[in-house]
Amino acid sequence: MQQFTYKKMDGITALKASFTDFKYKKHAHQEYAFGVTLKGIQHYHLDGSLQLSHQNGVMLFNPEQVHDGMAYNREGLEYVMLYVEPSLFLEAIQKREIISFDKPIIYNNSVKNHILKLSHAILTEENSALCHELFLHLSDCLVEQDFSPSMKMDSMMIKKAKEIIHSHVENILKIEDICQELQLTTFQFIRLFKKHTGITPYQYFLNCKVERAKSIIEQTGDIYAGVAQCGFVDLPHLNKHFKSIFGITAFEYVSIIKN
Repeated sequence: MQQFTYKKMDGITALKASFTDFKYKKHAHQEYAFGVTLKGIQHYHLDGSLQLSHQNGVMLFNPEQVHDGMAYNREGLEYVMLYVEPSLFLEAIQKREIISFDKPIIYNNSVKNHILKLSHAILTEENSALCHELFLHLSDCLVEQDFSPSMKMDSMMIKKAKEIIHSHVENILKIEDICQELQLTTFQFIRLFKKHTGITPYQYFLNCKVERAKSIIEQTGDIYAGVAQCGFVDLPHLNKHFKSIFGITAFEYVSIIKN
């Protein structure tokens, strides 16, 4: 059995998920993500390293960290996750530059309880003023954790490549155009990109398309706008890639956010 429940409030998306056999493919989010393992063991690779989050484990994901995800065994998995827009989190902790959490998993009751309170408030559609207060309390706890002043910076080439990919998500990815801009061969570019990001340029391109489609669907409530504006062949094409990242299809997601 698989269950994925999403709710969004003012720049924060809450997810409650439970499953046994489902597996997320490698992907990354633009947001920070803070989660708690409720039951089972969360098994995932983060930046290429195996991570195991046991019950009550608090998972901390920095923006654009590549990861997958699955249940460790047949007992299955249940967890909650908060996805927070970087600008909102930085405003709450009064920082200007992106910070990077050093530890991917911590066991901290205070942080855990604040995540649980905020995720419950968003999922049950509590008053937004209460949600903002709970988020501020969570942010204060998180800023006490170990972090670096800034995330590992991409090389100028990778940064340029990402900018080109983001500006062309509605089109077919043309590796040769990026290679020409960077003055690299195709193989040089693919190797360099994967070394820095953990995924290939095409995987990153698909990830960007799905993230953009999700944003369009949230803004318009129109699933076919997401298909058309992000260059998917049809709705089944979007649904396939959407499910591999978010656990549900785009069709199921638009039904949730309309409720």
